[in-house]
Amino acid sequence: MPIQSMTGFGKGEASSEDWIISAEVKSVNHRFKDTRFKMSSLFAPIEINLKNKLSSTFKRGSFDIFINYKKAEGKTKFDDIDEEKVASFLSKISKMVKASGLELSIQPTEFLRQDFYKDLDDKSEESLILAKEAFSNALANLADSRLSEGEKLLKVIKEHRQQYEEHFNVICGETDHFQKNVEDKLKKKFAEFSSDLNIEEPRFLQEVVYYLEKLDVHEEINRIKSHLEKLDSILDQGGEVGRQIDFLIQELNRETNTIGSKSSLKEISENVVQMKVQLEKIREQSLNIE
Repeated sequence: MPIQSMTGFGKGEASSEDWIISAEVKSVNHRFKDTRFKMSSLFAPIEINLKNKLSSTFKRGSFDIFINYKKAEGKTKFDDIDEEKVASFLSKISKMVKASGLELSIQPTEFLRQDFYKDLDDKSEESLILAKEAFSNALANLADSRLSEGEKLLKVIKEHRQQYEEHFNVICGETDHFQKNVEDKLKKKFAEFSSDLNIEEPRFLQEVVYYLEKLDVHEEINRIKSHLEKLDSILDQGGEVGRQIDFLIQELNRETNTIGSKSSLKEISENVVQMKVQLEKIREQSLNIE
């Protein structure tokens, strides 16, 4: 499964002779999953159903869901007036007015009150069905949007990973030179002060070896190579890899910092800084990956 961003937008619509229902879903990054519905109480009966459908489609993200409805084109509120209710009302009110000797005066707009509308049970059921259809269409478009954004994120992450490795390779080439340089400096100092300090050469060389072992970064280099291989594998396999990438970046950052702390060589320090810059950029991009 391709890598998917948590940022995206999807819109869907469904219509009938009477209704036009539109659904919009916007998503951004989130550590877990958060959903917020903004819709009419008309759709309250299906909110749990919609939430479950979203949860089965996406694993992480913050989602804002908007569902709106309007009358189909050419339809007005007058189309919902129940003629039988109006006729019954007029019949009864006419008798009452006639008995009282008053004059009956009624404006057509007075029948736009809810009391004179047709029973909406069937219409409401239809609107719920349409809302589910519109929501499904919106989720499908959101998935396409998140996949498209995921492709862009993957490309950017691989570029930063490549730049990280370029600086890392420079350090690999400098490692042996760095240790040899430290060893030569220590031996030179020993030659200068050995007679004054009365230090035995075998004992001194033993301390030099111990000191160089503390400065050795081959173990860190091997772990970085292993982490980079794992990162490549994760990026290629795709799917829900956001948290895995975040973990690997933490491990790479730890090893990179250790190399920096062990070496005072200018070339190594400069490349360590650039490696950390690339890791931070990868981390920022991975925050948007599901």
